[in-house]
Parts: sequence; structure tokens; C-alpha cells
Amino acid sequence: MSKIVVGISGGVDSSVAALLLKQQGHDVHGLFMVNWHDRTGTITSSCTWEDDWDLAQLVAKKIDIPISLVDLSESYRTRVVDYLFDEYAKGRTPNPDVLCNREIKFDVFLNEALKKGADFVATGHYCQRGVDKNGFYKLLAGADPNKDQSYFLCQLNQYQLSKALFPIGDLLKPEVRKIALDNNLPTAQRKDSQGICFVGKVDLPVFLQQKLASKKGDIIEIESRYFENIIENTDLKSQSKPYRFSPKDGKKVGEHGGAHFYTIGQRKGLNVGGKLLPLFVVGTDVEQNVVYVGQGHEFKGMMRKALFIDISEIHWVRPDFELRIGEERRFLVRIRYRQPLQKAILIRNEEGLYIVFDEYQRAITPGQFAAWYLNEELIGSGVIFE
Repeated sequence: MSKIVVGISGGVDSSVAALLLKQQGHDVHGLFMVNWHDRTGTITSSCTWEDDWDLAQLVAKKIDIPISLVDLSESYRTRVVDYLFDEYAKGRTPNPDVLCNREIKFDVFLNEALKKGADFVATGHYCQRGVDKNGFYKLLAGADPNKDQSYFLCQLNQYQLSKALFPIGDLLKPEVRKIALDNNLPTAQRKDSQGICFVGKVDLPVFLQQKLASKKGDIIEIESRYFENIIENTDLKSQSKPYRFSPKDGKKVGEHGGAHFYTIGQRKGLNVGGKLLPLFVVGTDVEQNVVYVGQGHEFKGMMRKALFIDISEIHWVRPDFELRIGEERRFLVRIRYRQPLQKAILIRNEEGLYIVFDEYQRAITPGQFAAWYLNEELIGSGVIFE
């Protein structure tokens, strides 16, 4: 029997995770994290942390396990939210959920659990953990292809995995719901949370305006004919760079409230109509405060064949698979959550890591994480440079 601290959030997934561990005979303790107090930018006042805490206590009482609360909001602000603001200020689009798992759930929260004498920390993530014959821990996709959350854990290391348990990773979401209903858990019918990890569903521009000022600028449309005379370069460095536009390359079609509030591939929030096809953001310039747009989901300015990860941002979940300088290897890669895995070659050089895809990719976004897999196992990840 192990002592296991479960991060109970007030949702159905973590509730069932705790229940299953209790049924297996473990010494289970619930620990609820308070990571955010500010309501600025939240779209709804419902689903506050106080509501979550009430539900978490009801779940613990039903399962018959002790539960306590820990306030990690200061660590969350400095290690996740400040990073988020800083990245948006640079015109990049961070993934706070990946950072939350690396910096909070499996670092600060893990340490709190270990202080309580825990052998392991468990969460309600839809992913699985394994161990290979050499003792390396494996991060595997969840059994439910529609809920697999391995991508969000792509920055975990071997030590963090050694202490992590994912009790519902081998289940489908409907099975989790049924277990909750069959055991009369208070969270059985609760909807899944949405939005930024621990902040909730927010109006992003309003949320970001806590530190990033709104500033009017031009929306410039780039037409398809812009690319008619452009000769495509085939070298890695050129293929991994996005198109660079200037205002003279297109025409003004509207105004925005700040280039740092927009991200590549974005459609909503442009407020520009009268076009044959929908407009998408194809580039931003935070220094000149310009947003560039193009018509159509497959607009050429959003498509490219490769991306680059700086040497300082390469992370290997499986260090024994690390590519040495001059090596290359085929992997399956995704550049955003829920994207189907894409075939690609990873090429390592002295500067970092190039990922060259078999097919052109839409809306490769700086600041997001690229994660690479071998079959169902997540091997490594890194921040997209530009």
C-alpha cells in the first residue's frame, strides 16, 4: 500500500482518480490547490475556486478520504502567469497549461505532497505511465483518443514521472462518467472546465490588459497574389521561418486594439467583414503594432514546412533518445493540443533542433510547444522559436 496524494480539483476526472486509488487499497489523501484569486477578465463568475473547493470536500467525504487546501497562487503568478504576460508582450503565444503542469502540479504541488509523506502524486489526466526494461519512465498517450492529454505533460522529466500516477489514463471519458454516477460522486454530472489552467474561461484581451496596454493599430490584408513572384528557399533555416510582411505588402482593411492580443491562425476578434472567404491572422508585428491577415483557411502565408527549436528550449522526456549534433530521426509530431500526429524528421545541429514535416503545416505559432512521439510514447518537446 502506498500513500498517494491526489490533486482533487472539483471535477469528475480527479474525483474518479481518487476513488479508484481508494478502491485499490491505497492510503489516499486529497489536496486542493488554490492557484488564482483575481477575477479580472473572467467571462463568468461561476466555477470560482471556492465552488471547486466545496465540491472537492464533498467528493472527499463521499470517498472517505482526508482533504486539505494549499494556496500556491504566488508560485503560479510568478512561474506561469508572469511568463504568459511576457510571452504575449513579445508577440508569442504561450501554452499556460503545459507550464502549469511543469512548474506547479509536478513541482510546487509535488513538493507539498512529499512534505506530507506521499510516495506518489496522482492527477486526473488522460495519459498513461510505463517503465521500459532499462528503468526509464515512459509518458504514454491516454486510451481515449478524444481526451489524450499527454501533450500537456510534454515538459515533465524522469523524476517527475517517477512520482506521478494517472489512474484514469486507461479509461474512456464515458467510462469515467459512469464510474462517477455508479458511485454517486457529487461531480458526476459536472461539465469539464475550460480556459486557462486555474484561471478559467477568460476574455483574453481583457485579462492581458492587466499588464499589456491596449493600442490601436492597422489590420493589413495580404492578398494571394503577393506570393506569385516569391521563390521558395529549400534550406532548413529558410523553411523554418515565417513570412515577413510589411504594411506596403497589402492594404488596410480595419483596426485592432493591440497586436500582442492576436495569434497566428486566429479568426475571431478581427471584426472585418465583406470578404469572399474568412480572414485569418497570418502575422503580427508587436513593434510596429500591425496585424496581417489573409483570406481562407489554407492561405499560403500561414503554411510552412518546418520549424526551429533553440538549443536552450529542447526537452527530452526520454533522455536516452536524445539526438546528438548531426543526427536525425523520424518522429510523429504535434504542434498544438488535439492536432493529429504529423510525420516529420527531427534534425539536430549546433544551434538547436529543426523539425521538417512531410506535409505543410498550418499556423505554426511561436511560443507554442512542439511535441514528438514514437507511436504512443511522448519522447520530447520544445518551444517553437518563431
